[in-house]
Amino acid sequence: MEDLDRIAGSPVGVLGTILPDGRPHLAPVTFAVADGRVVTAVDWKPKSGRKLRRIANLEADPRATLLVHHYQDDWGGLWWVRVDAVATLVDDGQEHERAVAALCAKYEQYAE
Repeated sequence: MEDLDRIAGSPVGVLGTILPDGRPHLAPVTFAVADGRVVTAVDWKPKSGRKLRRIANLEADPRATLLVHHYQDDWGGLWWVRVDAVATLVDDGQEHERAVAALCAKYEQYAE
Protein backbone atom coordinates (compact mmCIF):
# COMPACT_ATOMS: atom_id res chain seq x y z
CA MET A 1 0.00 0.00 0.00
CA GLU A 2 2.97 2.31 0.55
CA ASP A 3 3.65 2.35 -3.20
CA LEU A 4 0.03 3.28 -3.95
CA ASP A 5 0.24 6.09 -1.40
CA ARG A 6 3.41 7.35 -3.09
CA ILE A 7 1.94 7.45 -6.58
CA ALA A 8 -1.51 8.77 -5.59
CA GLY A 9 -0.45 12.42 -5.92
CA SER A 10 1.42 12.02 -9.20
CA PRO A 11 -0.34 13.66 -12.14
CA VAL A 12 0.46 11.11 -14.85
CA GLY A 13 1.80 7.62 -15.38
CA VAL A 14 2.78 5.45 -18.32
CA LEU A 15 0.54 2.46 -18.98
CA GLY A 16 2.12 -0.54 -20.63
CA THR A 17 0.00 -3.13 -22.41
CA ILE A 18 0.88 -5.96 -24.78
CA LEU A 19 0.37 -5.72 -28.53
CA PRO A 20 -0.92 -8.80 -30.41
CA ASP A 21 2.62 -9.52 -31.64
CA GLY A 22 3.98 -9.43 -28.07
CA ARG A 23 5.65 -6.04 -28.23
CA PRO A 24 4.95 -3.50 -25.49
CA HIS A 25 2.58 -0.61 -26.12
CA LEU A 26 3.07 2.46 -23.90
CA ALA A 27 0.68 5.36 -23.40
CA PRO A 28 0.63 8.25 -20.93
CA VAL A 29 -2.46 8.12 -18.72
CA THR A 30 -4.10 9.98 -15.90
CA PHE A 31 -4.98 7.75 -12.98
CA ALA A 32 -6.22 7.68 -9.41
CA VAL A 33 -6.19 5.23 -6.54
CA ALA A 34 -9.64 4.01 -5.45
CA ASP A 35 -10.27 1.27 -2.90
CA GLY A 36 -6.63 0.15 -3.08
CA ARG A 37 -6.72 -0.16 -6.87
CA VAL A 38 -5.27 1.96 -9.62
CA VAL A 39 -7.97 3.26 -11.96
CA THR A 40 -7.68 5.15 -15.21
CA ALA A 41 -10.27 6.68 -17.50
CA VAL A 42 -10.89 5.73 -21.08
CA ASP A 43 -11.29 8.86 -23.15
CA TRP A 44 -13.48 7.61 -25.97
CA LYS A 45 -12.87 9.35 -29.27
CA PRO A 46 -16.31 9.26 -30.93
CA LYS A 47 -15.02 10.61 -34.26
CA SER A 48 -12.27 8.02 -34.56
CA GLY A 49 -14.71 5.14 -35.03
CA ARG A 50 -12.25 2.65 -33.56
CA LYS A 51 -11.33 1.25 -30.19
CA LEU A 52 -8.29 2.66 -28.42
CA ARG A 53 -5.24 0.44 -28.88
CA ARG A 54 -4.73 0.02 -25.12
CA ILE A 55 -8.32 -1.20 -24.69
CA ALA A 56 -8.00 -3.71 -27.53
CA ASN A 57 -4.71 -4.88 -26.02
CA LEU A 58 -6.25 -5.34 -22.55
CA GLU A 59 -9.23 -7.23 -23.96
CA ALA A 60 -6.83 -9.66 -25.65
CA ASP A 61 -4.36 -9.88 -22.74
CA PRO A 62 -5.25 -8.15 -19.45
CA ARG A 63 -1.68 -7.98 -18.16
CA ALA A 64 -0.63 -4.36 -17.67
CA THR A 65 2.03 -2.25 -16.02
CA LEU A 66 1.78 1.31 -14.77
CA LEU A 67 5.04 3.21 -14.30
CA VAL A 68 4.98 6.39 -12.25
CA HIS A 69 8.10 8.40 -11.55
CA HIS A 70 9.23 11.64 -9.97
CA TYR A 71 12.19 13.61 -11.27
CA GLN A 72 13.93 16.55 -9.70
CA ASP A 73 17.32 18.13 -10.24
CA ASP A 74 18.39 17.03 -6.75
CA TRP A 75 18.74 13.35 -7.53
CA GLY A 76 18.31 12.52 -3.85
CA GLY A 77 14.56 12.91 -4.36
CA LEU A 78 14.21 10.68 -7.42
CA TRP A 79 11.82 7.75 -7.23
CA TRP A 80 9.76 5.45 -9.41
CA VAL A 81 7.09 2.84 -8.79
CA ARG A 82 6.02 0.09 -11.16
CA VAL A 83 2.59 -1.47 -10.62
CA ASP A 84 2.14 -4.81 -12.38
CA ALA A 85 -1.49 -5.83 -12.65
CA VAL A 86 -4.17 -7.82 -14.35
CA ALA A 87 -6.57 -5.18 -15.65
CA THR A 88 -10.33 -5.28 -15.52
CA LEU A 89 -12.41 -3.08 -17.80
CA VAL A 90 -15.37 -1.68 -15.85
CA ASP A 91 -17.99 0.51 -17.49
CA ASP A 92 -20.88 0.51 -15.02
CA GLY A 93 -21.88 -0.30 -11.45
CA GLN A 94 -20.56 0.76 -8.06
CA GLU A 95 -16.92 0.03 -8.87
CA HIS A 96 -17.19 2.31 -11.91
CA GLU A 97 -18.84 5.04 -9.82
CA ARG A 98 -16.05 4.89 -7.21
CA ALA A 99 -13.41 5.03 -9.93
CA VAL A 100 -15.03 8.06 -11.57
CA ALA A 101 -15.37 9.77 -8.18
CA ALA A 102 -11.66 9.21 -7.47
CA LEU A 103 -10.67 10.58 -10.88
CA CYS A 104 -12.96 13.62 -10.46
CA ALA A 105 -11.49 14.32 -7.02
CA LYS A 106 -7.95 14.26 -8.42
CA TYR A 107 -8.51 15.98 -11.77
CA GLU A 108 -10.92 18.90 -11.98
CA GLN A 109 -11.17 18.37 -15.74
CA TYR A 110 -13.09 15.11 -15.17
CA ALA A 111 -15.54 16.84 -12.85
CA GLU A 112 -16.59 19.29 -15.58
